[in-house]
Amino acid sequence: MVLKPGRLLLIVEDDAILCRTLGRSFERRGYQVLLAANLEDLDVLLNQYKPDYAVVDLKLNGDASGLDCVKKLHEHHGGMPIVVLTGYASIGTAVDAIKLGACQYLAKPSNTDDIEAAFGHVAGQDLKLNVRQTTSIKTLEWEYIHEVLAQSGFNVSEAARRLGMHRRTLARKLEKKRIQ
Repeated sequence: MVLKPGRLLLIVEDDAILCRTLGRSFERRGYQVLLAANLEDLDVLLNQYKPDYAVVDLKLNGDASGLDCVKKLHEHHGGMPIVVLTGYASIGTAVDAIKLGACQYLAKPSNTDDIEAAFGHVAGQDLKLNVRQTTSIKTLEWEYIHEVLAQSGFNVSEAARRLGMHRRTLARKLEKKRIQ
């Protein structure tokens, strides 16, 4: 692949349809696009290319997190504008993403215009959360429960202790909404 300087975009997204659609949209704008579905794909691409921009999904399939990808991208090329996309926007993950090197944090659905405008965001300026929809308390609770559960190695008893709730209560909450 012959690369145009300054227009190489890396998209890390596990939803293949969204990834291809976003990639095609950026290609129509003159970018050359690399696609990665997970952290392993990202490693392979970073060994071969030095992207100028990156778009990273916050929640990837399996145990991988988009935050791990942001950290790896920032270590690989500190000045690269990295935009994090998420369907589960929260202040906590926004702060984590910015601390790890992202220049912007956008809630899905975000279009190519939103993402391209975010590339122009200079790190260190005021953080602007582009959240189009409000996050419900149930969703925030679920995200926090899942975070604590992951930190406790998916041990329900330990997670319940850390959350200050009875193990059966936590088990019932987990049954209502399966871990993804």
